[in-house]
Amino acid sequence: QVQLVESGGGLVQAGGSLSLSCAASGSIFGIAAMGWYRQAPGNQRELVASITNDGTTNYADSVKGRFTISRDNAKNTVYLQMNSLKPEETAVYYCNAHRRVLISVFDYWGQGTQVTVSS
Repeated sequence: QVQLVESGGGLVQAGGSLSLSCAASGSIFGIAAMGWYRQAPGNQRELVASITNDGTTNYADSVKGRFTISRDNAKNTVYLQMNSLKPEETAVYYCNAHRRVLISVFDYWGQGTQVTVSS
């Protein structure tokens, strides 16, 4: 099992910035990628950004140029810096860890952190 603990959500005005962090612990061997997803009420959970062990990043088109994902492998922690936030980005943000062990694949989720962007 992998435990993910998120922090850093909160309330911010439109155009403002927030930083999220997610620390992984437990059976972290085999974690190939970590990322952030978000889910607004009535919407499906969607990928915001992800980063692999070798630092390859992937972003949703809507956040490119404004959000930055980074990873500290020594601390098993992933970060998401969010700038120029928009009210429509209000959602619960979830940390994800994608783990591969031999032929098995596992996905783990944090408890979620609320991000509210006021207009």
